Amino acid sequence: MSSPRPQVDVTERPWNDERLVDAERVAALIEAMTLREKVAQLYGVWIGSESDGGEVAPHQNEMGQPVTLDELLRFGLGQLTRSFGTTPLDPAVGAAQLARTQQKIVAANRFGIPALAHEECLAGFTTWGATAYPVPLSWGATFDPEIIRTMAERIGAGMRSVGVHQGLAPVLDVTRDARWGRTEETIGEDPYLVGTVACAYIKGLESAGIVATLKHFVGYSASKGARNLAPVSMGPRELADVMLAPFEMAVRESGVRSVMHSYADIDGVPAAANRELLTTLLRDTWGFDGTVVADYFGIGFLKLLHGVAETWGEAGALALTAGVDVELPGVKTYAEPLIAEIEAGRVSADLVDRALERVLRQKLDLGLLDADWDAVPAALAGLAGLELDSAGPDGLDTENALVGTVDLDPPADREVARHIAEKAVVLLRNDGILPLGSPGPLGITAAPRRIALVGPGVDDPMTMLGCYSFPSHVGIKHPELPIGIDIPTVRDAIVAEFPDAGVSFSLGCSIDGIDRSGLETAVAEVADADVAIVVLGDRAGLFGRGTSGEGCDAESLQLPGIQSDLLERLLETGTRVIVVLVSGRPYALGSAPERAAAIVQTFFAGEEGAGAIAGVLSGRVDPSGRLPVSVPRHPGAQPSTYLGAALTEKSSVSNIDPTPAYGFGHGLSFTTFEWSDLVGDGAEATTDGTVSLSFTIRNSGKRFGTELAQVYLHDPVASVTRPVQRLIAYVHVPLEPGESARVSVEIPADLSSFTGLRGQRIVEPGALEFRLAASSQDVRLTASARLSGDVRTVDHTRELHCAIRVDR
Repeated sequence: MSSPRPQVDVTERPWNDERLVDAERVAALIEAMTLREKVAQLYGVWIGSESDGGEVAPHQNEMGQPVTLDELLRFGLGQLTRSFGTTPLDPAVGAAQLARTQQKIVAANRFGIPALAHEECLAGFTTWGATAYPVPLSWGATFDPEIIRTMAERIGAGMRSVGVHQGLAPVLDVTRDARWGRTEETIGEDPYLVGTVACAYIKGLESAGIVATLKHFVGYSASKGARNLAPVSMGPRELADVMLAPFEMAVRESGVRSVMHSYADIDGVPAAANRELLTTLLRDTWGFDGTVVADYFGIGFLKLLHGVAETWGEAGALALTAGVDVELPGVKTYAEPLIAEIEAGRVSADLVDRALERVLRQKLDLGLLDADWDAVPAALAGLAGLELDSAGPDGLDTENALVGTVDLDPPADREVARHIAEKAVVLLRNDGILPLGSPGPLGITAAPRRIALVGPGVDDPMTMLGCYSFPSHVGIKHPELPIGIDIPTVRDAIVAEFPDAGVSFSLGCSIDGIDRSGLETAVAEVADADVAIVVLGDRAGLFGRGTSGEGCDAESLQLPGIQSDLLERLLETGTRVIVVLVSGRPYALGSAPERAAAIVQTFFAGEEGAGAIAGVLSGRVDPSGRLPVSVPRHPGAQPSTYLGAALTEKSSVSNIDPTPAYGFGHGLSFTTFEWSDLVGDGAEATTDGTVSLSFTIRNSGKRFGTELAQVYLHDPVASVTRPVQRLIAYVHVPLEPGESARVSVEIPADLSSFTGLRGQRIVEPGALEFRLAASSQDVRLTASARLSGDVRTVDHTRELHCAIRVDR
């Protein structure tokens, strides 16, 4: 199957001439275009989006407007929105339909320019039949950027094979209040962890030829009351040192080619209209030269929600002036309304050329302006004898022949999903019961004969998936169709993992309902068992159709529905209870931190998640995950993260104790570790120098295990109030029983920098403390240091990382 661009004379169409330098090709095309044709490259079209309920984007029903593609194509088209992610489609059929659409676009406009096709890909390619990976909060729990890069390479390869060009991921929002529904989409509550893991994802996606998109720039996760789209009240110092930090790292280090603005307004200025953010900082200071795209309907929200524009044209003018290059998902402000503003002299046409140059340069990078561009993607290229138009405009014969020929959930992808899911399981508590049936710290060896499997998450595959998985995002609206991928439940996995045990099953209650009729049955099942495994947590959804996900914010961090009541009743039975959380955010667990035999936390672990949980319970999998967010002790002491100043912690001046039950970075193994032999305590360096530390970690237990060495910086005296501690480095140290390793860390003074009184980032002389820790609450060794010299101003070229090495 092949459908190349009709042969062109590059002397007449220099933008197709690959012998010319890129700037010449782009300039020639811009010069040949009319204003209407230029503007057409600055918006997308969302074909098939619904306007009768079941929104997958905020205010979709109000902002969406029926668009016939043929009405727009004669001017050209910038982007195609979610050709795969709008309705369930066989992947090969979707690829053929996209190719036919691209042919129409190329044939209809004077310059033969295809559209750039974008899709969601946060926890896998959001399309029917594609691998559902663990959500970003699980990525953070792995503390393993390399496996996340591998995942992104696999996601990108699948997307590129069917004709997609851009992926709307990753999310670099730092968790500030876990009640926010989109916490599951964040990587964690620490900017360094977010930045390092996100950069790995971006590198993986970009290596596959997909344009990665940083989002949501910036402040979105700090909305008031954790309410989706609510205003953000944040000072410039917190914004710079916490929220902007991962974006800065990504722009500098990852090769990212697109940024999506946030829905938020910060101190009254919406991100989509914030020139200081989108142009002065992002481009002029950091040097970003890719495209800035709108979050869905975000430009229109300047009029509809923020009230800073009176007309759609004014909204478009504000966004274009600020630096938004492309309106998504469809055209609302950047077509006739924006042109009217330009023709009235209220907006300079030069701003259109500025955005257009970025858009066309990106299309050129993707090969869309090359003379030999072919609409048929790689996944269909080898299918001989099939023609896109073999059955007229609908291509039904071709589609029937294509069904099942493209596999977006191959064994290799499932293996990566399994690996991440296993590395992301966090063992919060263990009194010795785990691993079940294997020698543990307390010598418990007998395998349980009777397991009571209880809870609303035990037998529902959807509880494994985040809100941007295709089954949760779109598939839920099509119950008549199969999910499209195999998702074992916890019940399936436990029965398979413990074939010799008798397993009883009881829901006890639903995820978020208040029906108590199942409690007594669950209590009876648990009372009669050797051990109980209680599976609690969330079900992802959108805009109130779930307990976690976009628009599914929580009033408190109490488990949804009556799950807390179920848990307390089961803990009272006297049977040893293992609590398993499968959720999109951390929850307070009542008396479980003191009374449960074990607690295991996972965050929407994906299609292979159930097996990962069962593997940890049996000991087949060594638990190595660590918390990317703190688990609260009380449900109402919010917002609270580990990254706060001293007065955010427990004190005598407030009756609220925000101390978490389990802090950021916490996670147990099935073995124990000793830390010793610190070298470097009392070090001195200049404000442009480096502090060197080293220490030994030894596996003092009887099983293999992986320790996560975490390095935190504490600045006891500074010119502004600083967080008590913040993560500056981490490294995995896998060790056999009795084995030791030496960890060496080179810490640039730049890592102590912060935004000072005058708004500049500075390194101050004075005392520092480096906490070498197993978690933010478990400091094993402490090294003091002192910086000398003048206060030093640093900028976006400063050092961002320690050099950390493990020697055996």
